[in-house]
Amino acid sequence: MTIEIIPFEAESLLDWHELADAFVAGHRMPKAEIGDTFLYREPDTLLSRAAWIDGMGSAVKTATIFPENPADNLPMVNGGVTLYSDDHGTLEAMVDFHLVTKWKTAVDSFLGARLLARPDADCILIVGAGTVAHSLREAYGVLFPHARFQVWNRSPAGAEEMAAHFPDTLVASDLESAVMASDIITCATMTRAPLVMGEWLQPGQHLDLIGAYRPDMREADDEAMRRARIFMDSRATVLGHIGELKIPLEEGVVTPADVQGDFYDIDAGAFTRAPDDITLFKNGGGAHLDLMTARYILEKWRSR
Repeated sequence: MTIEIIPFEAESLLDWHELADAFVAGHRMPKAEIGDTFLYREPDTLLSRAAWIDGMGSAVKTATIFPENPADNLPMVNGGVTLYSDDHGTLEAMVDFHLVTKWKTAVDSFLGARLLARPDADCILIVGAGTVAHSLREAYGVLFPHARFQVWNRSPAGAEEMAAHFPDTLVASDLESAVMASDIITCATMTRAPLVMGEWLQPGQHLDLIGAYRPDMREADDEAMRRARIFMDSRATVLGHIGELKIPLEEGVVTPADVQGDFYDIDAGAFTRAPDDITLFKNGGGAHLDLMTARYILEKWRSR
């Protein structure tokens, strides 16, 4: 019987650290088979992502990304997630797209920061003020409960609205000075041209890049790539697909050897830092992470 999970009830069952641990465990299983399809009608995108992990099952996530929707009071991103059993391939669950995406995306960066950021980080800058930025504020607030938070947004009104939602979060008026003063910079924007400049980065910082998902999008410039030790969730879903790395790789700014590791390298000890290192984590959000998240949600729902 196919299970339909009620998002509001399910969310109360979930835990940021638990899902991060589930990601680590999922990367100890056989490497995921992943297939992505992108269709474009400017400025809109139809994205379908499928993943199969032997022993965990398979999932298909379809997303429509319409950047102009907010002008009509509609969500920018919509879609659905279907989860299939490992043993017979039967449809196990229909999981709410927004629930999966929220937790998958934020925990991807949460785990990257848990592995790479300095544990004494006390100033965190969120670049962007949309739905993902709100999720990041929740997740990072659990990981660094005593940190001070700032938010910068291209539209100051968006930053002010987010700061009102999280009263202990301040609005940053100048991006350059806010980046330079922060221990962690996490970016969730729809920009195509870099916003964060490598010359602004300081020793010991952690830069978390989330927003770019297309080959023509990036949030940090070439200098950031040159100066940082580069990590990501999955080489397979980032290097040849997302402009954040695809463009500097094609232009010879960096090479594949400059990537220090992805989540499949956690147990090999790849995720390390010296105190003055600048670490850069690219959150590519592949379908295998949607599968791990949907499976975690289903297990929590069944055991409630």
